[in-house]
Amino acid sequence: MGSQGEEENMAAWLLGVNNLKILPFKLPPLGPHDARIRMKAVGICGSDVHYLKEMKLADFVVTEPMVIGHECAGVVEEVGAEVKHLVPGDRVAIEPGISCWRCNLCKDGRYNLCPEMKFFATPPVHGSLANQIVHPADLCFKLPENVSLEEGAMCEPLSVGVHACRRANVGPETNVLVIGAGPIGLVTLLAARAFGSPRIVIVDVDDHRLSVAKQLGADETVKASTNVNDVGAEVELIKAAMGASVDIALDCAGFSKTMSTALGATCSGGKVCLVGMGHTEMTVPLAPAAVREVDVVGIFRYKNTWPLCIEFLQSGKIDVKPLITHRFGFSQKEVEDAFETSARGGAAIKVMFNL
Repeated sequence: MGSQGEEENMAAWLLGVNNLKILPFKLPPLGPHDARIRMKAVGICGSDVHYLKEMKLADFVVTEPMVIGHECAGVVEEVGAEVKHLVPGDRVAIEPGISCWRCNLCKDGRYNLCPEMKFFATPPVHGSLANQIVHPADLCFKLPENVSLEEGAMCEPLSVGVHACRRANVGPETNVLVIGAGPIGLVTLLAARAFGSPRIVIVDVDDHRLSVAKQLGADETVKASTNVNDVGAEVELIKAAMGASVDIALDCAGFSKTMSTALGATCSGGKVCLVGMGHTEMTVPLAPAAVREVDVVGIFRYKNTWPLCIEFLQSGKIDVKPLITHRFGFSQKEVEDAFETSARGGAAIKVMFNL
């Protein structure tokens, strides 16, 4: 298997603000439980763009060069001696976070909250926009014949929507409000439908995003403003659009205004799930919602979602293909153009690299 030495492994390195360079990336040794994967599809996430523009996200600060990217799928090139479920040539979707499996949270199954989590392209851990990576084989999920590598890479953002629907108990008897029609809002809409929600209303400030949401199956859309004084009126518009109780609100934007809207629109005894991370601190009318016994839950990434995401894609319950709007190859110019396209937003939803 001497192919590793024959070519230099290249990766997209974040070197500074708006400074991405394709440079050599030395792979770690292949452990007995690892797989070496040739990357084939890597998506750009809002967090990747944020690191490129700001060199930080929340408490995570980039202090040294870091390989970017974490939404990915590829083909197995080599497996460690103990790996039984994969063979070279298998197409796999990759879960990007490696937890310790020793702490109480991991033992309890809530490994997404592991304090020792090593997550692709969350400093100082290197990401996956590279020719090849080495990753624990138990986080590599084999793709069925009818699921493409691009769809495999989309399991990562889709996992956020799936985890949100699980946390909020979305089901066939819950009408769902989704706030925010960016990539995560749209996958959350798809997940809520796959979980059986009979009626879904989506809210955004952007007409184009709302039209995409409608095409993806939203029952109604509501155009919102950025003005916090409009919350009361918009809550009424949302209730009218739903035409029934708003049982669950999934806030995929995460601003004071969107959470205030979610809390106001959700029925008594309902649930609000905060998915987006717009503001760290918010001022929201919590007491009026609390006396109506509206539960507020949060999410951080996801856990144990890949098999379900793959099942949704394989069965056709979810089609993520319309979300992939732009494709780029893996050259210096294309990497720069791809990130610029993603950062601009507009008609771009998911920007995908084909390696």
